[in-house]
Order: sequence, then C-alpha cells, then structure tokens
Amino acid sequence: MSTTVDRCRSGQGRRGSEALDVREREIRDEQRHLDAVYRRLTEKIHEAEYLMADAARRVQVGTPGALAERDAQVFRAGLHLSRLNNEFEDFLFGRIDLLAGKDGERGPDGATTSVEPADDAVTETPGGDPTAEIAETLHIGRLGVLDADYVPLVIDWRAPAAAPFYRATPVAPGRVVRRRVIRSKGRQVLGVEDDLLRPELRVLSEGHELPVVGDGALMAALGRARGHRMTDIVASIQAEQDEVIRAPAVSVTEVTGGPGTGKTAVALHRAAYLLYQDRRRYAGGILVVSPTPLLVSYTEGVLPSLGEEGQVAIRALGDLVEGASADSYDDQAVARVKGSAAMARVLQRAARGVLESARAPGRLRVVAFGRRVELDGEALSRVRQQALGGTAPVNLLRPRARRLLLDALWRASGAARRYEDPGMAEEAREAFTDDIGAEDAFIDFLDAWWPEVTPLQVLAAMSDEQRLGRWARRVLRPREIRQVARSLRRITPAGAGLSAHDVALLDELRVLLGTPARPARPREADPLDQLTGLQELTTYAERRSARRETPEREGERVDYAHIIVDEAQDLTPMQWRMVGRRGRSATWTVVGDPAQSSWPAPDEAAAERDAALRGRARRRFELTVNYRNPAEIARVADRVLQRAVPGARPPRAVRETGVAPRFTTVPAPEALPGAVRAEAERLLAEVEGTVGVVVAMGRRAEAARWLAAPAGAGAGEALGRLVVLGSLEVKGLEYDATLVVAPGEIAGESPSGHRVLYVALTRATQRLTVLSTPADEPGPDGVPEPLRAP
Repeated sequence: MSTTVDRCRSGQGRRGSEALDVREREIRDEQRHLDAVYRRLTEKIHEAEYLMADAARRVQVGTPGALAERDAQVFRAGLHLSRLNNEFEDFLFGRIDLLAGKDGERGPDGATTSVEPADDAVTETPGGDPTAEIAETLHIGRLGVLDADYVPLVIDWRAPAAAPFYRATPVAPGRVVRRRVIRSKGRQVLGVEDDLLRPELRVLSEGHELPVVGDGALMAALGRARGHRMTDIVASIQAEQDEVIRAPAVSVTEVTGGPGTGKTAVALHRAAYLLYQDRRRYAGGILVVSPTPLLVSYTEGVLPSLGEEGQVAIRALGDLVEGASADSYDDQAVARVKGSAAMARVLQRAARGVLESARAPGRLRVVAFGRRVELDGEALSRVRQQALGGTAPVNLLRPRARRLLLDALWRASGAARRYEDPGMAEEAREAFTDDIGAEDAFIDFLDAWWPEVTPLQVLAAMSDEQRLGRWARRVLRPREIRQVARSLRRITPAGAGLSAHDVALLDELRVLLGTPARPARPREADPLDQLTGLQELTTYAERRSARRETPEREGERVDYAHIIVDEAQDLTPMQWRMVGRRGRSATWTVVGDPAQSSWPAPDEAAAERDAALRGRARRRFELTVNYRNPAEIARVADRVLQRAVPGARPPRAVRETGVAPRFTTVPAPEALPGAVRAEAERLLAEVEGTVGVVVAMGRRAEAARWLAAPAGAGAGEALGRLVVLGSLEVKGLEYDATLVVAPGEIAGESPSGHRVLYVALTRATQRLTVLSTPADEPGPDGVPEPLRAP
C-alpha cells in the first residue's frame, strides 16, 4: 500500500523532515476548517443576539399572547446564545473519512446515514492494491454546526452519523477509512493523531493519497497528563464504551467494569447522549449520583464540555438532600451501623419516640358551657397513643391529634347528654369545635403538646445514649448504640458535622416525619391583571427567578426522569433507599465494580438496590479494557485483587510504559513523614501532571501537614500538583502518579480493606510508588506483604 504515512510500517519510513511537513500540512488544513467553524459560530451568535433584542421589544405590547411569545423566544434564544458563548477546549476534536455508502439517505444534520460501503466503493486493480476514493468527510465536535447552505461543518458527537467515529475498528471498519483525533486549545489546532482502519486500500482524497499522521489516537490520549479535573474522553471512546453510551434508555442499564475502564466518563457521556436523543423528556431531569464531593468536582467539567451545561444535576451522596451537606466522616465501624437497613427500624421508632418523650404540658384546661373542662396527663397520653396509631408521617398526624383532643374535651364536658335531638347535638358539637379550636389557649397547648419535629431534632435526640437504647433495643448491639450516639453528638442544630451516612438518615426521617403544608402567600397584584383579567401569567425569567429566591420546601421530593449512579457498589442500604426515592418513575444507569466495593455487606445492599429499582428489567454491559493503568501497574494491583476477590477477572491493560512500580521502605515509623515528602517530590519531578498521595483514612490530616510547607525554591508550585487523599476518597479519581503509603494500614482499616487497597493501587496513569513501614512486612525486593501474590 502506498498511503502517505508519518510513521514506520513494515520496516519502511519517511525521512523526518518529510514526515514533519506532512504533519504541519495536515494541522494547517484542520486549522482552516476550524477557522471556518468559528466564523459560522460568530454569525450564529449575532443571530441569537438579534433574536434576544427582538424579543425584548415585544414587552411594549401588552397582550397575553405577545408576552407568552416573548417568553418562549427569550428562552430559546437565551439558551442558544449561552451554548454558543461557552468556551470549549477541543470544540472540534474528531474527523472521519468515509467511503461511498450503500443505501444511504441524508439526515437532518446533513450527513449520510449509511453504515456499510457501497458495492462499487472499492476498485480492484489487477496486480495492484485495491483503490478507493474518499466520498465524505465528517468533522465531529461538541455541537452540530451547519453553514449557510446547510452543509455540515461539524457533526454533534451524539448524532447517529458520528457513531462510526467511536465504533469503527480495523476488524469492522464499515465506511471509515481514517479516524482522526484533533487536539486543539481555544481556537488553535495543536496536533492531529490518525488511525488507519483500512490499511489494505490505496486511498485517494481529491486526487491525492490520504495521509495518516501519528501512532494512534487512543494511545496518544491515554499518555497525556491529567489535571485535577477530569477531561472528557469523547475523542477516544472505544466501541464497547460507545455501545453503553448509546444504549436505549429503557428500564435499567447496568454497567460493570474494573478500574480504568472509563465507567464514570461513560456515565457522563450517556447523560449528554440521552439529552440529545430526547431533550423534551430529559432536560433538567437527569441526576448523576457520585460517592464523594471530590469525584463531583473532578467530573463536573465534563458535561459543559459536551454542550450540556445546566441540564444535569451532579450530586454527591452527602449533598443529595436539600439543605444538608456532609462535612464529616464516620469511621468504618460507625458507617457500617448507620448504613445498614436495620437503621430504618430504629429511625421509625425514634421519629415517634421524640414526640412522645418531648417536654409538653401535662394538663389541658378550657372553658366551655360556662365551666372548666380539663384533660389530665393520663387522658392526654391515651389521646397521643390513639393519634400515633395512624399511618401518616408524624407531623402530618397533627390534624388527627387536634381532632382527637377536641373529641376528648367534648366527651369530658358531658354536653352530648344534654341534647336528645341528634341534629341539635351535632350543631352544638360543631359550635364547640369552632369555638374551642380557635381559642389562643388551645392553639398554644397544641403547639407545645404536638410540635412540628425536624429530622435534625430526631438525630439530636438519638445522640442521647439512653434514648437511643430504648428505640434501638433488639435492633442494634449495645456497643453499636454507644458508637452511633457518640458520633451524632458532633452534629450542630444548624446541621454542621453531618457525614454522608447521616444525610441518608435525614432523608429517611423526612419521609417518616413529613412536613405540614404551608399556606400559600398571596401573589402581589400586577397592574397587567386589571388590563387583561389574567392573574397567573408569568414569564420564563420570572419563574426562574422565583425558583432561585424561594427555598425548596423541606421534605419535598424531586422525581427525576433518569438517574445515573456512579460507583454503585459503595452505596449502603440506607443510601439506596435515599436515591430510590428520587427515581420512582425514572429509567436508570447503574455503574460499578463489585471488586472495588468498600461496603462489607454486599447482599444487604443488593436487596435495597433491587427495591430502589422496583423490579425493572435490566440490560447488562461489561467493560473489559483498562485504559488507565499501564500493564506494569496493573500486574501489581491484580495480585491484591486475587486476595480481595479470589477468582475475579481483572480488566485487560492495553499499554506498557517500560517503567516498573517503585517499592521503598522506611526503617522506623518516625521516618515516615520525611520519606513521604521525598517520594512525593520524586514523583513530581518525574511527571508533568498530578500526583495523588493515598493514606489510610485516619492519617489524612497528618499526611496533609507533612506535605504542606514548601521545602525550597519552586517546591510550592510543584506541590500545587499534589493531592493528599484518604483511602475512601480516591474512588473514581486518577492521577499521573500515585504514592500509596503504608498499604497494610489501608488493608486493615475494615473487612473490605483489601478491596480498598486495590482501588488505591489503580489510580495512576504513569507511575506508582509504594512506601512501606516495618508493619507492612516488606520482602527483600521491598514488596510489602499485602501486595504479594496470595
């Protein structure tokens, strides 16, 4: 074959200067196309600005129809303008060169929908290479862009026409001859990397042989330095990942895969794809649940880069409840208790027990029919027990309690015996209820005797070990009761000190307690109402403003259209109950890896997961390729995997760096701080990107102190690329280099410690260093006991 190349193949290569000329020429060609794209985007921005200005002029017309039309136009133009004005790195990132298609039709994006090449797309030449002509070239980007004649300049990556960019392989290339990844920053093309999918063909493009530049797009993408935020892998998604992203959104899509298989990125790209496919159904209705705030901040830049800013809610488990935010951690023993399904029974007892044990008046006195009527403590206790016999949430039982109090007072008054006529008795009873129920004394008594209880008040009551003991008897062990009560004492009345596990308890309590409906505030009069007779006419902007200014009513639930659960293997039973309430009618994407689970009771969690998914049918996918870790690091991690989950099949690493992991030890524990710093600085010098230092959860604070102060000139800048993490915080993250400190401490933190250690060892894309102490029992080669083969 004679296709122009920028790399050696079969022992043949071009001279360096010629190869450089080819690369530079291809970069210039892509730059010209990108310039044309931005010129068209500028035109579209001006069009959107004109529409916004035209919509603003419509406010002068005082008819309801004109206002509604203005509202719709402002919304559409504003959304379009916002998307066009966003600065995307790598706005244009891909290109595919295609053979002529078979039975293809031109779609709405201007591209041909055919997948297979036409019968005459390849010309067989006797004695020579088969020859083909490029029939269509598509550029792939964040958003679709058409020129003034509706010819596609950029195809939206979610469009069906873009699917071959991800799915084509040398085994099944379809129409794709060359796949190109375009690397750019802002409006400048920096480089290109090509994959030639039909190397057997002599390919022509506009009469010239098709050049192929680089050593493969995927390997180039994998070798780049990582920042502290995830960049999307939309330019290097492979076939098995793309199959998940574009799977139909019916029932439950379950995705499993080991470390480095791209599960998180696939989940986020799936959210953007669903919005593209059915925006009416999913806009504003997709929730992505992540295990930690670190993973949220790491991934939150992906969706804007895909053109979907503001359309998907990404929440950490500790931030899933409105008005609550986790800022503390529970140790593993306490987390095991709080996360267990048994806590649902404890909370049910506590929600009612708080009301029963509240300090309340022991006697109710009213004046009726000219004499005093009263209920003593025993009578009030009977009324309370009768009221709590209802199945409604505690706070919603207050109307029932009010009615039962008035019933008891009516009986105590003896008034019913004075009326022989049932009709007169009923009238007297209604008058009694109206009079007594409206008295300030009765209302004040009811407020004190049946107060509205908040979830935080219940958690505060549960911090009393004796109270919790009464409610948790025969559910929790005495030691567990002490541990939970002690951990709840750190929570303040304002909600500071909550852990992610406490937030799940709060959510459960909101359901058990309920929130009484508040009377709606009257809407201020609008002069337009008098002119039109309309009282509820509002604009889109006004509704958005109202939502921002009015806090969400406590206990209110949002039922999402689609829920994506990332790192699902770590959700506790109580957290599954919390997430499940937000997806009663949703479709789901559940992403995880059982081998990485830090939850010690997977069967218990699976039962609550099944309840949350409500028996929906499931479609399962498995990701099998490890794109993150070089094979040298993967082999070390796989030894720990066999200890953690015997017989588990690890994902296959697709690249090697030639750099073996480094194993080093300290002679004594007191030498650990200096050794950690030295090894961290070594890694910072070896890689351009970020370095993650992973320690046991109990060492996070002291490890941060070891690495806080710069040691010399330039050290402060280098340490800005350094992140210190506890072992449970590192899930889902990746760094160019990772330093794992005292692996035996990590493995010994909990019954699932070896799985947690496995996660820590699989974060690095280039370098791994393991620093051991004598307690790790390092061998002659420095490899600690927890990392040796079982």
